[in-house]
Amino acid sequence: MITIHSVSSNREWNQFFTFPNQLYKDNPYYVPTLILDEKWNFNPKKNPAFEYIDVVAFLAKEDGKVVGRIAALINHKLNKAQQKKYIRFTRYDVIDDIAVSKLLFEKVFSWGKEKGMDTIIGPIGFSDLDKQGLLVEGFDQLSMFITLYNHPYYHEHLQLLGFIKDVDWVEYKVFVPEKIDPRIERISEIAQKRHGYRLLSFTSKKKVLPYAHQMFHMYNEAFAELYGFCPLTDGQINLAIKQFLSLVSLEYIYVVVDANEKVIGFGIMVPSLSLAMQKSRGRLLPLGFVRILRSLKKHEVLDMYLIAVKPEYMGRGVNAIILQEGIKTALANGVRYAETGPELEYNENVQTQWKSFKTEQHKRRRCYIRTLE
Repeated sequence: MITIHSVSSNREWNQFFTFPNQLYKDNPYYVPTLILDEKWNFNPKKNPAFEYIDVVAFLAKEDGKVVGRIAALINHKLNKAQQKKYIRFTRYDVIDDIAVSKLLFEKVFSWGKEKGMDTIIGPIGFSDLDKQGLLVEGFDQLSMFITLYNHPYYHEHLQLLGFIKDVDWVEYKVFVPEKIDPRIERISEIAQKRHGYRLLSFTSKKKVLPYAHQMFHMYNEAFAELYGFCPLTDGQINLAIKQFLSLVSLEYIYVVVDANEKVIGFGIMVPSLSLAMQKSRGRLLPLGFVRILRSLKKHEVLDMYLIAVKPEYMGRGVNAIILQEGIKTALANGVRYAETGPELEYNENVQTQWKSFKTEQHKRRRCYIRTLE
């Protein structure tokens, strides 16, 4: 008999966080989430998003064994701004049994209705920096540390439960060229000479901090019109800075300022942590931290975490400055390719950047929608 439990005790939360590792233990493409990060995400004392978000989580058990999980949240801030009554589902993982999915979602639907909501979307999380989008293509590709992985049957379960596509994200491998495209070099040089733009270089992470808040406030501007985006609060920005600076290498932080030293664009890339996370099963101890440090020093693949340009500076060479330096660093470090992470399928501003590169669109992921009636 399948039973659904609201997650409340420490034991249940541990089961909630570790269930995917059990479900995918023999899958070569799944990359665990850092369990410490997940504990922070679901802790109201640690995650500033709880200022405007309600959250609930459920476990499905059969004969005492966990067979599924799901969390749901209501972003009151975004709902108010968009005049919507949306609930989001996230952290959906389940065995291949539609009965389990049905019972989990019935609990979520019921909770949403009790809160006065009329529509559900997902998988989509606490913020745009959270993992989102169900994988629908690319099941034979190694997942990124910052993205979801799931079995193909998840899509079938959602369809059977009445969900339809709301939006898709696509992901690319962008291969490092043998040399920098002269066109990119020329645009970068013109932008710097004509407009006084300047690429910053950092000798310590401490020196990044004076610009970090500008970067994420600019990120709020750059991503404002994208699907499901909710501007980060100062508290969320502080947390994001802490998380990003703990992982990034200085040589992969690209910050462009104008003549007045104001941030107008930035890019953050991180050497792929996928293999390190697989070996450590999402834990920092006993050897997870050591494996992460090794990946940061020796790597052939980069993950593009964020690239953003202040809206009024689009098309004025800022991207070229970031790309030129990124290619230069990648070539020096023997990198073969970078993975873009999810990009909205209609976001031409982002995808245009890759036209001068050899690329492979290797993954697609989807956000679904359904009414609660």
